[in-house]
Amino acid sequence: MEKTKCLIIGSGPAGYTAAIYAARADLKPVMYEGMQPGGQLTTTTEVDNFPGYPDGIDGPTLMEDLKKQAERFGTDTRWGMVTNVDTSQRPFKVDIDDGDQIMAETIIIATGATAQYLGLESEERFKGGGVSACATCDGFFYKGRDVAVVGGGDTAAEEATYLANIVNKVYLIHRRDELRASKAMVNRVLKTPNIEILWDTEVKEIVGTEQGFTKALDGAIVFNKKTGEERKIDIEGFFVAIGHTPNTELFKGKLDMDETGYLITKPDSTATNIPGIFAAGDVQDKHYRQAITAAGTGCMAAIESERFLGEQ
Repeated sequence: MEKTKCLIIGSGPAGYTAAIYAARADLKPVMYEGMQPGGQLTTTTEVDNFPGYPDGIDGPTLMEDLKKQAERFGTDTRWGMVTNVDTSQRPFKVDIDDGDQIMAETIIIATGATAQYLGLESEERFKGGGVSACATCDGFFYKGRDVAVVGGGDTAAEEATYLANIVNKVYLIHRRDELRASKAMVNRVLKTPNIEILWDTEVKEIVGTEQGFTKALDGAIVFNKKTGEERKIDIEGFFVAIGHTPNTELFKGKLDMDETGYLITKPDSTATNIPGIFAAGDVQDKHYRQAITAAGTGCMAAIESERFLGEQ
């Protein structure tokens, strides 16, 4: 059976950065990229907040650059999915979807999280062309324009108030008659003059123009459940803030995680409750969810993996 000192599950900024550091430490890491090599950033067009790219870079190109850098130092990147991990003893026995098995001395989990969307066909069409699940990532592109945020929790409130400092107006669309956010966040929203809350409202459709690969969102059709009124709001950006689902199904009952499924790591560390297994990126970070913070924890995980092996 194949053996490796360091197995990285998942790609994206966390996984590729972990691979760069692990490879440079001569751990000869093996990476299984998963169903979406490069992670969420491969669905993003322009990335302007990743250091080192003064003119910006599109998400797929950034991920390809990180992959090439990891491979230059000897990372063995593979297409495929991990289907099972036996965490009961080291080395860890790992099953791959093609029937292969691999024994890993350490594992770095970088499977990320999946943004939840409304499920509209038009919403899917305009992803990367006006529809986003990250105001911090994409809000700058809508400076001085009108946008909408969908949701009623703390994340939606935070995104709306963040955007309000950049854009002309924010429509906060919520399907209920009160926000689920904390009282402090609700007060911030209510005190922000350029946020208009659309209560009891659902989104029926995203509208805009499409010419080849060029997409331009120009509005959303919304429906008030109490009055029955349907209307179009003129917006150029549409931000969905109804939550993320961490990709941790594989580790349920095996690793400690919180009530929403995010892996729990030790303070100031990427170490999980199982010695030799580390978690990096959005799979354990529900607060920042940025490419640069994911890359930072990927670096941490690789360094901790190397130190763990040195202590054995």
